[in-house]
Amino acid sequence: MIGMPGNGSATHRAEVDELPVQFARTRRFSLGVPSSFTIAADGASVLFLRSRGGEDPIACLWELDLDSGTERLLADPVELLAGTGEPAAGIAAYATDHAAGVAAFALAGELWAVDVAKGEVRRLPANGPVTDPRPDPTGRRIAYVSGGGTLRVIEDDRDLVIAEPDGPEVRFGVAEHVAGESMGRTRAHWWSPDGSRLLVARVDESAVALWHVADPSDPARPPRGVRYPAAGTANAEVTLWVAGLDGRRTEVQWDRAAFEYVTAAGWDAHGPYVAVQSRDQRTLRIHGVDPGSGRTSLLAELRDAHWVQLVGGTPARTAAGGLVAHADVDGTRRLTLDGVPITPAALQLREVLCVDGDDILFTASGDPTETHLWLYRPASGDRPDLPDLPPGADPGAPAGDRAAGGEPGAGPGLRRLSVEPGVHAGVWRAGTLVHVARTPTRPGAITTIRRAGRPGVPVASLAARPALSLRVLALSTTERELRSHLLLPSWHRPGDGKLPVLVDPYAGPAVQRVTAEQAPMTFVSQWFAEQGFAVLITDGSGTQGRGPAWEREVHGDIFGPVLADQVAALHAVAARHPDLDLGRVAIRGWSFSGTLAVMAVLRRPDVFHAAVAGAGTSDQRLYDTHWRERFLGHPGRHPERYEACSTIPEAPTLARPLLLIHGLADDNVFPAGTLRLSAALLAAGRPHEVLPLTGTAHSPTTDPAIFAGLLRHQLDFLSRHL
Repeated sequence: MIGMPGNGSATHRAEVDELPVQFARTRRFSLGVPSSFTIAADGASVLFLRSRGGEDPIACLWELDLDSGTERLLADPVELLAGTGEPAAGIAAYATDHAAGVAAFALAGELWAVDVAKGEVRRLPANGPVTDPRPDPTGRRIAYVSGGGTLRVIEDDRDLVIAEPDGPEVRFGVAEHVAGESMGRTRAHWWSPDGSRLLVARVDESAVALWHVADPSDPARPPRGVRYPAAGTANAEVTLWVAGLDGRRTEVQWDRAAFEYVTAAGWDAHGPYVAVQSRDQRTLRIHGVDPGSGRTSLLAELRDAHWVQLVGGTPARTAAGGLVAHADVDGTRRLTLDGVPITPAALQLREVLCVDGDDILFTASGDPTETHLWLYRPASGDRPDLPDLPPGADPGAPAGDRAAGGEPGAGPGLRRLSVEPGVHAGVWRAGTLVHVARTPTRPGAITTIRRAGRPGVPVASLAARPALSLRVLALSTTERELRSHLLLPSWHRPGDGKLPVLVDPYAGPAVQRVTAEQAPMTFVSQWFAEQGFAVLITDGSGTQGRGPAWEREVHGDIFGPVLADQVAALHAVAARHPDLDLGRVAIRGWSFSGTLAVMAVLRRPDVFHAAVAGAGTSDQRLYDTHWRERFLGHPGRHPERYEACSTIPEAPTLARPLLLIHGLADDNVFPAGTLRLSAALLAAGRPHEVLPLTGTAHSPTTDPAIFAGLLRHQLDFLSRHL
């Protein structure tokens, strides 16, 4: 039987009923959580964004004075827009000058600037709608993008045009689709340190295919055009220019025919720099740029037989000019400085968070479920003391000592700054550390600001507490040491009876789900567990944190090895927990795991007896160039890989119940894939169900009624077929 026992308390039933609505209403428990931290140049204060409560969507800008521990509200959108008739929306992002004395943000399509010391907010006379405003490092000017494609600068009372489109599909200062979705680069303009010039991207999408997103529920509304570079088709043409305030531009020169992707760029004290990648992603070059001539000089080249992984925060340069990058060496992704690895074997680099002077703050993993904060600083130099370690740490132990931190032995100059098992992140500047800790013992994040010789200063989180508590067993199974979470009903005890199993992974390279934290999506998995399922989440082949070789197991076949690991983990866990009923196993998934769920019932109907598949891609040619070609190559050269990883050719073999779900406004994974799969199933006489979500994009988790209804619909489907 699926469902809570009849003697469950009314309070618990109400908590279970509340969770889906709460999850959407709190935006995955993100509202009221402090984020987007900026440390002032003197390390004495911190700026951040946070709404006023766990269900308040309007993020405000705050300052925290570390000496007094006092918060100060700098900008409240409700107050700023009062009397304008504009609906209040939160501050989505902000940027500051070098000192963090001036902050700028866009609100209601207009440009706003904050004098942090005075606490004064001004609306500037910009040419809107405004996006991505950024003060120059000196705080005298603010660059912004106007109307979706013109880069402008406000200086005093002047509004200067720096670069404006010279074609109908040309934009300046706006990142192209694959940069934002697949490379992690959301920026497209960068100030020089003295604020006299900018490095700016020109994006020409005229050769990119024009796709359309329509709303079938409103036939009077015309379709929305979207330039989408599907696998095997043309990318946007991206060039970089050094632009003066007088509008004069110099083009940055590199072999664009061989290296069409701009993966990262910036401008530091040593000049502009750019990282470019070949279309096959096997080569990445890092160039320094002469801002006067636009000529480039090669700083480093990375090669890989499969693909060069992009690591967030790289490349960067230290104050001494050292190039911060990475190298995959002997099974470990290692942090490098001027090409020399500075992290040890078996410590997998995750991300470079910031470079302050010659200090490098980064995250890395020994255990793949944990992510820890590390700081590298060379032995020489006059710099602020390191912050005190959190309670329970051994201040005399070396950072990499297994007794102190459970990580491989670290090299000189390295110190681990996080101690508690969990997923840690942070910001470092001028001897001040903003430490964000997520752990398995509590929901949400704890943010503490630490400085040497001073007590930690907490940053209050106003996030809502989840209506449910998790009941999670962390497991490692099989010879591959597959990491899994098994979630059981809170009311179930061993011997109570067999539980149907719901396999609920993501399992793709973009996201880990089995981590040492109470991640928001895990509460949705617990909701299904409370309905009477044993829910199993496994990270297998291709997922992050296990090293380069593990990630590259999916090269050429993004589903075969992944599905094999899901089956192996299921059987291994069931062998340890006999209450799992292998005669009733379903799988659900979204996006990558939505396609995986379809593959599961097509290829292993002996294991999986029903599937719920949301927002999947039935034809891998329908996804973008940079992401899909990374794993499968160009479809013109490897058509067999795309055929093998698409579900449509196998549609006639479906023998298990299948529910397909897709948002009709999805412009990340277009609903065409789900509709084509349904058509193929129908033509083959294979019964299935389709749930279209009107007006919904890729993630249907913002409307409480829709999300709650969506979960209940899935539960009804699973109840009927298990």
